[in-house]
Amino acid sequence: MVGRPWGERVIRVVGTDPGTSSLDLLLLADGLVVGQERLSPGTLQGDPDALVSLLRAWLPIDLIAGPSGYGLPLVRGEDLTERHLEEMSLVRPDQRGIDAGVLGFRSWVRALAGSGLPVLFLPGGVHLPSIPAHRKANTIDLGTADKVAVTALALHADSMERGVGYSESTFAVVELGSAFSAVLVVARGRLVDAAAGTRGPIGVRSGGCWDGEVAYWRSPLTKDSLFRGGLVDLGPEGPAAFRESLTKHVAGLKAVTPFDRIYLSGASADRPDLATLALAALEPLGAVIPLHSLPGAWVKHAAQGAALLADGLAGGRHAGLVASLELTKASGTIWDGLRG
Repeated sequence: MVGRPWGERVIRVVGTDPGTSSLDLLLLADGLVVGQERLSPGTLQGDPDALVSLLRAWLPIDLIAGPSGYGLPLVRGEDLTERHLEEMSLVRPDQRGIDAGVLGFRSWVRALAGSGLPVLFLPGGVHLPSIPAHRKANTIDLGTADKVAVTALALHADSMERGVGYSESTFAVVELGSAFSAVLVVARGRLVDAAAGTRGPIGVRSGGCWDGEVAYWRSPLTKDSLFRGGLVDLGPEGPAAFRESLTKHVAGLKAVTPFDRIYLSGASADRPDLATLALAALEPLGAVIPLHSLPGAWVKHAAQGAALLADGLAGGRHAGLVASLELTKASGTIWDGLRG
């Protein structure tokens, strides 16, 4: 590693991942891992200030990539409004406070935004100009902010491992989370397509793509409904449904944007049974590569990717990664693609 010139300031940033099973945080100094932590939902529910207290212990910090949910176009903590919070959490007023989704998300995001710390909320795929407008029609979830962060980590890894510039990287990322599955496609260093969340493949807990008639018949739906119908609910049919759903989504995306490498990520990818199903689905479609962590990191990949993006946005060594993904051109709201 080339030494930093004498007297030049070390950039310290934090990446976060507000997953359904934990909140992970990673601290980078000059692009290197110097701290990491995992907060359980119980800790956050019992003490909404736990997150802010941890971050204050890590000061000085130049930038924090805040827990961003469905994403915002680079909104700073001091500029966060209730409207922004609604967009990030996407929970109807009648459903707030119910144990579904990321527990306590709104309360501790409010605490973080009002802390005076240098917080920036990152975009989701739907905010990025690299995904064409026609792919955003009647769509909210084209990869939440944490999925964009996983994509950033994969782009960094692909560039480093192959010794090429970001613009020479074309691949897919399959992220198997504790509830949802996602497939994201990068072409020439830009995120161009995705099938994620409830419009993606079957997940461990989520049923993936919804049949509109089923949604109509079961209405009124609740947030909890989005966390049902997945592998764990399907019984004996689950493994075959999970494998085929993943094959169909990845093959469909590949038909539009050809790629030959598939990075595999996510908490559920560490389960041998699910890894076996994923490999059976993916190996006919390309070389499957486990997404490796940054040196010394053990927190979830999304927190690692968010830290890389925070470093780049703060003017650190990963500024090129931010430029390739066009984060500073993010715009709009999650509602912009809705028609009718």
